[in-house]
Amino acid sequence: MRTWLSVAAIPVLWIGLSVAASAQTSGTIKSHAATSSSTKSDNPADYVGSETCTTCHADEAKKFDSNPHSKLALEHGGKGNTCESCHGPGKAHVESGGDKTKILDLAAATPKQVDETCLGCHSGAHPNFLRSPHAKANVSCTGCHTVHQPAPDTALLKAQQPALCFQCHTDTKASFEMPFHHKVNEGLVKCSDCHDPHGTFGNNNIKSTADQNAICVKCHTETRGPFVYEHAAVKAEGCVGCHTPHGSQNARLLNMPNVNTLCNQCHSPVSAGTVHGMSAGSSELTPCTNCHTFIHGSNINAAFLR
Repeated sequence: MRTWLSVAAIPVLWIGLSVAASAQTSGTIKSHAATSSSTKSDNPADYVGSETCTTCHADEAKKFDSNPHSKLALEHGGKGNTCESCHGPGKAHVESGGDKTKILDLAAATPKQVDETCLGCHSGAHPNFLRSPHAKANVSCTGCHTVHQPAPDTALLKAQQPALCFQCHTDTKASFEMPFHHKVNEGLVKCSDCHDPHGTFGNNNIKSTADQNAICVKCHTETRGPFVYEHAAVKAEGCVGCHTPHGSQNARLLNMPNVNTLCNQCHSPVSAGTVHGMSAGSSELTPCTNCHTFIHGSNINAAFLR
């Protein structure tokens, strides 16, 4: 315990937004591995070490005791990553008396510079970030994450979900006030359960899976299947063909208030020309699901009859 406390007291620095090992060259730790190309230096004399940084930035150093990035400074016998891993070599900055133009000031950097610095270590964990809507909208890593300040969780988010997401996605916030909604405000479901804010190959940062319905059926297991007789709409459009995922004024988050009207988007010829209906829409008749109970798929009947 005494060893840990003494080491934890050493000023420590961050390299990005998750734990990663520092690079080694000929047995020497390169503490500047995560910096952007404009601030890199291969000359060890350009680096002053975290102890020097602490003389002016004591407040930032004190806040790192409970920061996940602090563990990185303890690696390799206490020669792990330092302030200069992210901010670049500090010699010119120190010798100029603290000239901010002589070092990478991430607080004043462009989103591209911030992202480049963080992805220097986190590109493996977030390979799709640069194609994400967040990156394209110039929402950098530090738009959602804090590094120097203590954070409420190990992800270093500036605020808890969904409050953090709602700061920008105000249109979506209203959906969770609908009479029928996923329990996001209640804390049962998180935005990141369905979305990957760091980017995916899907629309709206929806998590990418081999079967996109897997995002829904991981909770709604009764609809998972596989079924002998599959509903084509479920396999093609997926769950959102019939359901609105955030919130709806309709029960079961349906896209339309009347089940028959919803079904007739695809099956109107059936309802209009057969025993199912006396008019083109048959919305005034018994709901389709009274007979076609297993609409997500069935193992016993091709028409999904009960």
